[in-house]
Amino acid sequence: MARVLVVEDEEAISELLSYNLKKEGFTVTLVDDGDDALVTVEEETPDIILLDWMLPNVSGVEIARQLRARPQTKAIPIIMLTARGEEEDRVRGLEIGADDYLTKPFSMSELVARMRAVLRRTQPTVAGDVAEFADIKLDRETCRVKRGSRDVHLGPTEFRLLDVLMQRPGRVFSREQLLDRVWGHDVYVEIRTVDVHVGRLRKALNRRGEVDPVRTVRSAGYALDETYSGASAARAS
Repeated sequence: MARVLVVEDEEAISELLSYNLKKEGFTVTLVDDGDDALVTVEEETPDIILLDWMLPNVSGVEIARQLRARPQTKAIPIIMLTARGEEEDRVRGLEIGADDYLTKPFSMSELVARMRAVLRRTQPTVAGDVAEFADIKLDRETCRVKRGSRDVHLGPTEFRLLDVLMQRPGRVFSREQLLDRVWGHDVYVEIRTVDVHVGRLRKALNRRGEVDPVRTVRSAGYALDETYSGASAARAS
């Protein structure tokens, strides 16, 4: 479930992008100007950015330049969306750090294909069908999870929760961030619901004698423990 930040000031285009990208399984955040884009990236780092060239206040080119200049955001993939089709403009967009460039109008199938190609190249754990962490394997296509040699049976919410955690092992996700990524922006769910589903995930993942790979960070949230190697789990299974 890659998280996409769409920076587009034309409402019809942004809504069309949001609708189609959600159908493809992406989590989508919409902003309509450059200032909001920079603030949003600081608050919640996306996996990929779709960035319109022509924006109010701060241009897409300037946003890309600023993101590439910051250590914490320089690696975020950026695809530029623009009505500018001249070769000189395409070259300029790539030179300032865009990973790809798509000229309007474009087909959604081409955009999604390019997004997945960029993600496979830059963030394979987000884009691929299979994610692995130590002895845990999650298959997004078949919705199956294995720990070592045994199957782990998860409900849909626990599966999505594990998927989010496996995309960034070691990163601490707040409960609010997990609500956003697992349940979505438009669904009201109480914050303590996250704790309930983390408990269910742990119960399904861990058998007696196995080390719990999910780490609780007091007053912060949850993460997959980067020090977990799966060795003790292998002995127990």
